[in-house]
Amino acid sequence: MALGGFVALAVGLPFGWICFRLRGAYFALATLALNEILRHTAAIAEPFTNGMTGILIMPSFVSKVPFYYIALVLAVLAILSVQLISYSRWGYYFISIREDQEAAESLGIDTHHYKMIALGVAAFLTGIAGAFYMNYMGFIDPDVVFSLHGISIMAILVGIVGGVGTIYGPVVGAFVMVAVQELFRSGFFGLLQVLAEMSESPLIAELAELVTKLHVLGFGLLVIVVILVLPNGIVGDWSKIQRGLRHLKPGAERTSPWPTSR
Repeated sequence: MALGGFVALAVGLPFGWICFRLRGAYFALATLALNEILRHTAAIAEPFTNGMTGILIMPSFVSKVPFYYIALVLAVLAILSVQLISYSRWGYYFISIREDQEAAESLGIDTHHYKMIALGVAAFLTGIAGAFYMNYMGFIDPDVVFSLHGISIMAILVGIVGGVGTIYGPVVGAFVMVAVQELFRSGFFGLLQVLAEMSESPLIAELAELVTKLHVLGFGLLVIVVILVLPNGIVGDWSKIQRGLRHLKPGAERTSPWPTSR
């Protein structure tokens, strides 16, 4: 798994060196193009990747319990690492580049250099997580690794829902997104299936089967609500959530906690 981190670092830095010279839509298009290039390259490099057949291994453990504790340790280490970096000189440089790159450059900050450092940290952590994913699932193929509608979009949505630019936002976002996914996948934790068996209604049985396939719709609705109501995510707008909860208390003044446009 440690080797996976270093390999991801070695692969990511050359691409970052190229893409970080672009900005805006050009940067987004370049990263999407590189993703597709790597996906097709992995698909045709059959001697190394087995192509679309993928790579199959035996999981290291039969029980899921060891995987749980390994994932927990990795998550804690990742959070601590990000927190340590955020309060260091690197973290302040990262924030200044995010807020206003031109102003950061005018202050003498080498924005390209510090973007590469941020990419290196992210690539290393992602490489370790990817190696763990392979050990847990026992199988990968190019569509799994480079899919834009699977793992990649889930990672983006986790940050948006939890709060981009926050330390604990991705943690909260992951809990919320996984809970929504399991809520739909299990038919509201089996409630619809129980109702269908008790009522013997074919309509409820069809509804229960349909709900298990609607988790993507649930993700979409959740993201829309978060963007409209909590543009900074759950953690980023936590004070706004607290104000909203206070206004819901009995006897509280009925004024809207959300800012209104004029």
